[in-house]
Amino acid sequence: MPGFELFGPEERKEVNDVLETGIMMRYGFDGPRKGIWKAGELETLISEKLNCGYTQLVSSGTAALTTAFAALGIGASDEVIMPTFTFVASFECVLSVGAVPVLVDVDETLTLDPAAVRRAITPKTKCVMPVHMCGAMADMEALMAICKEHKLVLLEDACQSFGGSYKGKALGTIGDAGTFSFDFVKIVTCAEGGAIVTNSKDLAVKLDGYSDHGHDHVGVDRGADLHPFLGYNFRISELHAAVGLAQVRKLDQFIGLNKKNYTQLKAILSQVPEISFRTIPDPAGDIYTFLSWFLPTEEAMRAVMAELKQQNAAAGNMYWYEHNWHYIRKWDHLAKVATLNRLNEAQEKALRALRTDGFPASDKVMGRCVSTAIGMLWTEEQTRERGEKIVAAVRKVMAKFTSPLTY
Repeated sequence: MPGFELFGPEERKEVNDVLETGIMMRYGFDGPRKGIWKAGELETLISEKLNCGYTQLVSSGTAALTTAFAALGIGASDEVIMPTFTFVASFECVLSVGAVPVLVDVDETLTLDPAAVRRAITPKTKCVMPVHMCGAMADMEALMAICKEHKLVLLEDACQSFGGSYKGKALGTIGDAGTFSFDFVKIVTCAEGGAIVTNSKDLAVKLDGYSDHGHDHVGVDRGADLHPFLGYNFRISELHAAVGLAQVRKLDQFIGLNKKNYTQLKAILSQVPEISFRTIPDPAGDIYTFLSWFLPTEEAMRAVMAELKQQNAAAGNMYWYEHNWHYIRKWDHLAKVATLNRLNEAQEKALRALRTDGFPASDKVMGRCVSTAIGMLWTEEQTRERGEKIVAAVRKVMAKFTSPLTY
């Protein structure tokens, strides 16, 4: 699944280019860097790869979301509709710009349920943020229609799905802007890094300045830069960009390896009638980092996970329903408003409501779901062994139910 599985001489060569000059900052020091501009080179490569107008590299996926919100003009008391299943960074970034996260249900795409999005829209809604979880996409056609109808910003959190697509368009390039993470466990890694992509020149200028203290980057003298607006330090380093440059060049190889093992594993699990699979709006656009599958009930899935643990075979099988970082059920710090700095009144009110609000539709989906992480370097034998252990555990558990068709 992650790019670090195939870290090799290509990455070392790019990093050594930077180390030989000693210039590890992406801006300035034009002479001693001897023409080495890894961040700029990676931005160009990503834009070409995704067929988009502009790419802005930053220090993380979290920085990418925060920068995108700011550049899109989303701030104090604006409501941002987002899914109950995502990584905590998604709501952290909403809060960081003063906006209000509005959590809504997911469906069996494991992404935003368009009907739930419609129900959540209020006069304060400014943005809809689908999160393309586990390598595959949200129902973008439905979400684009909603945003167009209500004149809302569509920001794609594609941090887990770099290289994915929807109906021929790269994920992240479909809405007003899209964000990516290149942390250590993503399909492409910089160790730490992120990016925002857009087709808007005006937005690109704002992203560029905001991520570097508001510098306008006009001319060649960094010290003479003007500051047309406030910004922050979300810069990526040349070392991180160098790693990413080599990794992005290998993206097609990574996806191909994932697909091979994903396809084999899915064929094995498909032998069990009680197992069903995630709904993927455009299967051709998956990057195959996870195979997400369901059982008929939460009770059955819990029993299967217990059986896999008993066999020391649970590793890599993510039961998100009990995961501290990815599902609302475990986000106690959010509902308790456990912050070090004070939030604004609208944010506190919205978060306090989470103490009593329930998400039964999401619970029904996530309680029955496991996502199996796909290893790029698995052999056919290793893939078969993993699949057979899951199948054996499911069959053993399901045999305990008196009627497999009654739950």
